Amino acid sequence: MHGKFSRSWALAKASAGVLRSDKELLLFPVISGMCALVVTASFVLPMSLLGGFSHGFTPALAVAAFAFYFCQYGVIVFFNCALVAAATIRLEGGDPTLADGLRAARARLPAILGYAAIAATAGVLLQTLRNREGSVLVRLFGALLGAAWTLATFLVVPVLVSRRIGPIDALKESVRLLKRTWGENAIGNVGIGAAFGLLTAATVLAGIGLTVLAAQAWLGLAILVGGLFAIAVLLLGVLQSALAGVYSAVLYRYATTRQAPAGFPPAALEGAFVG
Repeated sequence: MHGKFSRSWALAKASAGVLRSDKELLLFPVISGMCALVVTASFVLPMSLLGGFSHGFTPALAVAAFAFYFCQYGVIVFFNCALVAAATIRLEGGDPTLADGLRAARARLPAILGYAAIAATAGVLLQTLRNREGSVLVRLFGALLGAAWTLATFLVVPVLVSRRIGPIDALKESVRLLKRTWGENAIGNVGIGAAFGLLTAATVLAGIGLTVLAAQAWLGLAILVGGLFAIAVLLLGVLQSALAGVYSAVLYRYATTRQAPAGFPPAALEGAFVG
């Protein structure tokens, strides 16, 4: 297990190096986040005005939730595919542009939308389990199932980008690769999330504390400080999304080619796919 942690850490650091060498990759999660906010607003505002959230998780709300998840996943998966496509070009020694990534994602749009429908269905079912009233065990089962789903689908995006197969086959391939790389997949995925979660929590706490102190001096200063920390939190989210995308691209590329990209320790990649 210690070897898996060390290999995952080495691969995560090398993935960060890819971002440092090609900062244009950060544009994909930025655009994705902006589009996701638009999708959220287009659903939440009308539902709030029409009182759609006042009657609990009704069948009508479930339908609306599916539509929301479908649009959100469609946006997120599309830009994740664009990011992974561009990262793959970089890993192969090329110099990708924003247009290169978007072009690759558009070419796989039908498969992306198909997977978005699958992910939306899973999202609604998981949300139903998590919101189950009066049953702690069911809600716990929903949380565990959600974690398993996250791991099982971690490599779906690079599979969709690299192979001309449908969303169901891409999901099966991701699960197959998970069986071979469960350690690096889980540790890398959870580790990146945990690390950025701690950084985000520390940033939020520091931001709240400094904003309160600034408010005692001048309200305008408090607004400025709060705004700066809010931007910092958003930037951390962008970095996390980009790093996870590069990490998944590296794992998948080595699994299919057995070639270590420049800057990535061959021993770490080789150990990641033993068995």
